[in-house]
Amino acid sequence: MQVWEPYALGETSTVRAGAIELALAGAAGAEVREVADGVWLVDAPGATAAQWRVPCVGVSAFWTPIGGARWVPPIWNAPLTSRLTAGAPVVSLVGTAGANVCTVGVAEPVAPVSFTGGVIEETGEFAFTLHGDGLRFRLDLSGRPFSAAVSGMAAWWQAEAGDLPSTPEQARLPVYSTWYSMHQEVGAASVELQARLAKELGCETIIVDDGWQTADRARGYAFCGDWEPNTTAFPDMSGHVARVRELGMAYMLWYALPFVGKHNAAFERFEGRCLRYLDHMDAAVLDPRHAEVREFLIDRLAQAVEAWGMDGLKIDFVDRFATPGGDPAPSEGADCAEVDEGVRRLLRDLDARLRRVRPDLLVEHRQPYTSPGLWPYANMVRATDCPLSPQENRQRTVDLRLAAGPVAVHSDMLLWHPDEPAEQVAVHLINVLFSVPQISVDLAAQRPDQLATLRFWLGIFRDHLGTLQSGTLEPEQPEHGYPLVRARDERATIVARYAPLPVEVPETGDLLVANAATDPRVVLFGAGPARVEVRDCRGSLVRTTDLPLDSGASVVEVPTGGLLTLRRD
Repeated sequence: MQVWEPYALGETSTVRAGAIELALAGAAGAEVREVADGVWLVDAPGATAAQWRVPCVGVSAFWTPIGGARWVPPIWNAPLTSRLTAGAPVVSLVGTAGANVCTVGVAEPVAPVSFTGGVIEETGEFAFTLHGDGLRFRLDLSGRPFSAAVSGMAAWWQAEAGDLPSTPEQARLPVYSTWYSMHQEVGAASVELQARLAKELGCETIIVDDGWQTADRARGYAFCGDWEPNTTAFPDMSGHVARVRELGMAYMLWYALPFVGKHNAAFERFEGRCLRYLDHMDAAVLDPRHAEVREFLIDRLAQAVEAWGMDGLKIDFVDRFATPGGDPAPSEGADCAEVDEGVRRLLRDLDARLRRVRPDLLVEHRQPYTSPGLWPYANMVRATDCPLSPQENRQRTVDLRLAAGPVAVHSDMLLWHPDEPAEQVAVHLINVLFSVPQISVDLAAQRPDQLATLRFWLGIFRDHLGTLQSGTLEPEQPEHGYPLVRARDERATIVARYAPLPVEVPETGDLLVANAATDPRVVLFGAGPARVEVRDCRGSLVRTTDLPLDSGASVVEVPTGGLLTLRRD
């Protein structure tokens, strides 16, 4: 039977990784070695492409770091490209019960790498194809949980990177953001009010977003680029920052890094040193391949830390440096050929300068620019904008946690309608339980029950930070958007339940079950006597009871947005 092969590689050589035969194009030779049980490292410096097939037996999902649907794609699916400014070089074919069928990660953190994966209809196999210049990749065929396989890739990247700046604890504590709550209507007085209220609830950092640099409220980027404060709203930026920091809050400021708007002096200054003009944004994208461009941007951003006393920066739109269709030819005066290399130099030099003033600098990046090549220059990474979409926020933060290595993963900002019941406020928080929550509502307008819910759940985030953010993460059923997620360490197991699924009780340590499902009946499987405490979404005690946990199932009612805590006698 003739099999349609849209990604034929031409002349190839073959090597084996366990039961898998790999076809390599352009390789003069390749080294393949098993580095762990069922995990293979393929080093083919001369290869431009690699291809292999695995049987689609018990396959349920195809995991990629960009999120979205987990369908198992056909062979003619569009390629997925990872590069410094977008994506992360890892994909995973997932089997039943979340088992890893085949996970592949590429060592290259900067240059573009193309992944194509899909079902061959004639054979029922799944074909993987990689394209890149000189391939070094890790092939995990271990059959362990897919989450462990993806996390293993992140650990490998971290080992390959060597010494990275440590992530400060501040990066892992709850945050208040002005974006959804205030948009561009920011000013010193309103920011200071929200910072004070957020601190009282348990937030430790405030991020002031778009609007600080302009009096325009049109929501475009025509006034980005010179990066000077709107003096009407912020007449004394340094004094304002000092007042916020006196509250005990760290302060971060937003910058749309690539953009220079048409109403900025820099727009004319850098004519001819831009990658393209974005009509719908009223701004051009600067070309970081020019040293003068990089020096200008570094001086503008450094002002926030060096002159105004900021603790860090929210660096937005790094992915917009990438040009659809490929990099344009560099204009005269460029000192590197690739845009991503210019971005790397820009972020490296900015980081080096700012750390001279703030060794514990905070820097936030955002999906889709999540490459391990950016780990040296950011210690926070946020899920992309998904306002009022708790399930999307959950899936994106869990995906990021698996592949983000040492970087603290943050939720997209949480907002809700003023009439939202307190139980649903808790559901929003539980959906991002395994990340750092960013809150973005007007705290002065919240009802007492909403504030009580915020205070209770932000306390849970803080009190169990070690388990939630550094414990082993075990998300279940990626094909269904992770209806149950578990984090565990030697002290505790914390389960977030988003659908009416049963919960296994661990043999040792405390168990916490956060119930975001509408069904209050939490089914527990385990053995041995235990003490159970149930609290509602506001933290009020509902009941305590002794639970025999005989072999079989026990049912405990936990209200939506509530928390069950189980301790062994």
